[in-house]
Amino acid sequence: MNKISILRPSFLLLVAYLIVIDGYNNLLGQKAVFPAGSFHGKLLPYQDVSLDPGERVKDLMQRMTLEEKVGQMLKLNLADLKADAKGNVSKESLENLFHGESIGCLDPPITGIEGIARFSEAADQYMRKNTRLGIPAIQVDLGGIHGQLAYGATNFPQTIGQGSTWNPALIGKMAEVIAYEAGLTGCDQLFAPLFDLARDPRYGRVEECFGEDPFLVAEMGKAFVIGLQGNPEITKDYIPEGHLIGTAKHYVAYSTPTAGINIAPVEVGPRDLRNLHLYPFEKAVREANVYSVMPSYNEVNGIPVHASEYLLRDILRKEYGFKGYVFADYGAVAMLQTFHNITFNKAETAILALMAGVDQEGSDYAYSELINLAKYDKEILALVDEAVKNILTVKFRAGLFDKPYFLPEKLIDLVHTKESVKLAREIAEESVVLLKNQDNVLPLNISGLKSIAVIGPNADQVQYGDYSITKDNSSGVTILQGIKNITKDKIKVNYAKGCGITELDSSGFEEAINVAEKSDVVILVIGGTSMSLSGTGWGELAGEGAYPTCGEGYDRAELSPPGIQPGLIRAIHRTGKPIVLIMVHGRAYSIKWEKEHIPAILDAWYPGEEGGNAVARILFGEVVPSGRLTVSVPQSAGQIPVFYNFKPSGRGIYHQPGTPEKPGRDYVFSSTDPLFPFGFGLSYTHFEYSDLKIEQKELEVQDTIRISVKIKNAGAVTGKEVVQVYIHDLISSVTTPVRVLKGFKKMEVSPGEIVTMSFSVPCRELGLWDKNMNFVVEPGEFEIMIGASAEDIRLKDIIMITNK
Repeated sequence: MNKISILRPSFLLLVAYLIVIDGYNNLLGQKAVFPAGSFHGKLLPYQDVSLDPGERVKDLMQRMTLEEKVGQMLKLNLADLKADAKGNVSKESLENLFHGESIGCLDPPITGIEGIARFSEAADQYMRKNTRLGIPAIQVDLGGIHGQLAYGATNFPQTIGQGSTWNPALIGKMAEVIAYEAGLTGCDQLFAPLFDLARDPRYGRVEECFGEDPFLVAEMGKAFVIGLQGNPEITKDYIPEGHLIGTAKHYVAYSTPTAGINIAPVEVGPRDLRNLHLYPFEKAVREANVYSVMPSYNEVNGIPVHASEYLLRDILRKEYGFKGYVFADYGAVAMLQTFHNITFNKAETAILALMAGVDQEGSDYAYSELINLAKYDKEILALVDEAVKNILTVKFRAGLFDKPYFLPEKLIDLVHTKESVKLAREIAEESVVLLKNQDNVLPLNISGLKSIAVIGPNADQVQYGDYSITKDNSSGVTILQGIKNITKDKIKVNYAKGCGITELDSSGFEEAINVAEKSDVVILVIGGTSMSLSGTGWGELAGEGAYPTCGEGYDRAELSPPGIQPGLIRAIHRTGKPIVLIMVHGRAYSIKWEKEHIPAILDAWYPGEEGGNAVARILFGEVVPSGRLTVSVPQSAGQIPVFYNFKPSGRGIYHQPGTPEKPGRDYVFSSTDPLFPFGFGLSYTHFEYSDLKIEQKELEVQDTIRISVKIKNAGAVTGKEVVQVYIHDLISSVTTPVRVLKGFKKMEVSPGEIVTMSFSVPCRELGLWDKNMNFVVEPGEFEIMIGASAEDIRLKDIIMITNK
């Protein structure tokens, strides 16, 4: 008789219980697997949904082996799974990937929504049924900034276009749709949104930023996070059904690298670090309760962020009270050794990142070393426990343990609905910025035209921006197609590409000139392109002759339209035909010549899958443009950095702008002013501002400034106006900008209608970091400015802050 068979049942129960508690992996040479479920008919505490997440985490962690804990700090890729022709994932590939062990996070395959869903379901069921404790993994989406990174998902305008709407509520709706669609495929977390500042257009990832201003970025980013995760009052405890984990990235100061080169060092003083770069992240944590933060690749003042205890622990967790988990950017932990050269080996790399506060490595380069390190070092073990606690807390609050994922029936009918496509079009419509409209060239009158020329490398090519799954024209509407959709054969549409985006072949100029000469008006669509993720990874280019000109790792030393496009613009201009120039791109272009010579200019950014329809509706007056710039456009690359919130000395002292014909000072041959200012954008109507009222002009630090202003639509068509509130600290102990944005609202106003817009600005928003780096609101006078842009201030008044 087998020796174990004669043991009393109660002792066998004790042995089994010890196995569950202590994580013994072998019993008589056999691997013991205890799937999640009841323990002899009774739920274990960590499985009890009625318990507080903290209690559940504590119970689960005491049952976990060190190996299982470190597994939560690692990530695998579902692309390594294998499926048959029907999409069924093989058990063998699941075993080969997971080996019966839980994992912290999972990357999705680069494929369509149903393929992702099938892989998600297989992996989730494996985690729950074939691992000892049944701990589910967080499945992330590699993108999410303007739609799930999946074939079949709705593709919204790129982030810089989202910012140009100046409409946080609209972006919140978009984020809800993205969360809903991604959640249907088994996704738990999006790497979105960005809280970086777009203050250097040479830098390729400005397209992923909402804008240059910290207040605007904070407001748009908060709306995105709340749309993804849900009401922050609720998400203090849990993420509601239909929402996902948001990620605030890239923490911090990533978007102002030396010379605009991606991942280059950032040198920034403590005051600017606080006022500019940290400000949006503080708002994301304190006011949106974001569940995850992704550090940036770069170093800040000599310390890589992934190695900075000051940034990740002292500020993020201790000062801001962040209670989520820190997810390393891909390969960033390894870069401490292989790129930044501050560690010697994998073990040292793992210790440095863990001590800094990086919970999830985002790969498996160094953190596996922690298993052996923690066995012999109680301090390292305590840090491992802390990281795992952070990760598991998010998993419980996101409901992962209590919501197994199953592929929905008719998934294809649930995503990319008419409603989501309409929303994509509405966002695109509100994102387009009218930069010039000489002699009211726009809107075009269909009845007054016989023919129209549509020319340019982006006229018949969709452009979505970085972190897109495809740029195939079948996935969206090009501007050429949008024009055809709206004109419906009422006028003749003539098309010529003219040239490629980056290629230097001008042989297409002749055809473009001929097309222009036989048409009444020219729609000239220029711009750039960014990389997209194809089924094989980074590498799908957009159209013939289209090397990426923007996006991650595609930085530029000059800001003119790429390739020979400036030559195409001039060639078409010489025909004498009226031209509407449309820019489809991800960064601001220095178009000084074009501004002087082209009568109408639209900036469409990367407008998403409905961009063609949106632009066409604006061209023909079905929609009145309401986008406003969220970046200051420099006259040339030599003017960088140029931003609206400059210090009193920021634009020089002489104020004698020069020209080539008449040299001057501060710049000898040009002005220090931007080509187009922050907040600027034209409309087909015009608005009058009046009756500025401030409820209380003498306030204390704890008070709120309450402002109202009347706006009248003095034109003939309904339009949307973006009213902007700027503040200037007139006398301060340290220098402060001449104006800073502290409020904005967008409102639709009918012709002749007068509306009242109200704003509330907490006096704390008027604070500064003094000479001792203490945050204070200093008593004194502050100027309140109401404007249509940073350089178009319509109304002003003064308030007084006292220290009673």
